[in-house]
Amino acid sequence: MKKVRTGTESGLTNDSKLFANIRKHIDLDGSEKIYLEGLVAVKTYQKNELLLDQGQVCKNLFFVEEGSLRAYHLNREGKEATIMFAIEDWWISDMYCFANQKPAMVSLEALEASKVVALSFDVFGLLVQRLPKFERFFRILFQNAYAREQLRILDAISFTTEQRYHRFVSKYPHIAKKVTQKQIASYLGVTPEFLSSVKKK
Repeated sequence: MKKVRTGTESGLTNDSKLFANIRKHIDLDGSEKIYLEGLVAVKTYQKNELLLDQGQVCKNLFFVEEGSLRAYHLNREGKEATIMFAIEDWWISDMYCFANQKPAMVSLEALEASKVVALSFDVFGLLVQRLPKFERFFRILFQNAYAREQLRILDAISFTTEQRYHRFVSKYPHIAKKVTQKQIASYLGVTPEFLSSVKKK
């Protein structure tokens, strides 16, 4: 059984990919960067370690500095359904449960040795209060996340499994190289055996 780890913790550096990610939407001056550095935690996880366990209150947003993660839901029968993946320069969390501070509906797992920046709910509130420009940043972040999920739902009702698999590999080649066939199958909502037969066509 996988266990949640707090991760090995270190500080944010000036060359952190987080700053480049933030710069896509807002600009931070030197003092604002220093302020942010003092609020967030950089954590490292080994392959298969959990950052968040389903049922645990979701207290953090995670930004992937290095490595890759996946979010999955475990149903009552013990079957996993992969909800999303996250690679370098992506954000990931159980957004609904983070925003409402509720028990998570998914678990977050490191697919390989990974380094992440953890942004707690309290820090999130402090950032948008003290630095209002972060309201714009997170609004864009959440808008993009919503748009991706809507497109994924439309793909699910518009394309065959074979088409969805090839679209996934084409759109996310870096993810496809890192994850197992079983994980891709659970993301697409099919069995590994069915996906294997689709790939052979």
